[in-house]
Amino acid sequence: MTLRLALVVLLVANLASALAVVYARHQHRQAFVQLSRLEKARDELDIEFGRLQLEQATWAESNRIDQVARDRLGMKFPEGDEIVVVRP
Repeated sequence: MTLRLALVVLLVANLASALAVVYARHQHRQAFVQLSRLEKARDELDIEFGRLQLEQATWAESNRIDQVARDRLGMKFPEGDEIVVVRP
C-alpha cells in the first residue's frame, strides 16, 4: 500500500514538474517576443530621433535664420547712419 502511494505521489509530482517546465518555457517565449517587439520599436524611435535632430540643426543654421528674417519679416542690417548708441 505505501509503495503504491509513494509511486502515485511521485507520478503526480513528476507531472506537476513537467507542467511547470512547459509553463515556464511558454512564459519565456512570450517575454522574448515582447522584448524583440520593444527593441524594434526602440530602434525605430532612435531613427526618428536622429531625423528630428538633423531637421532641427537644419532649421537652426544661421544662414537659414538670416534668410527667413530678410524674406518673411523684411528685416535687414541697419546702415551706419541708422545705428543709435544709447549710453546710461
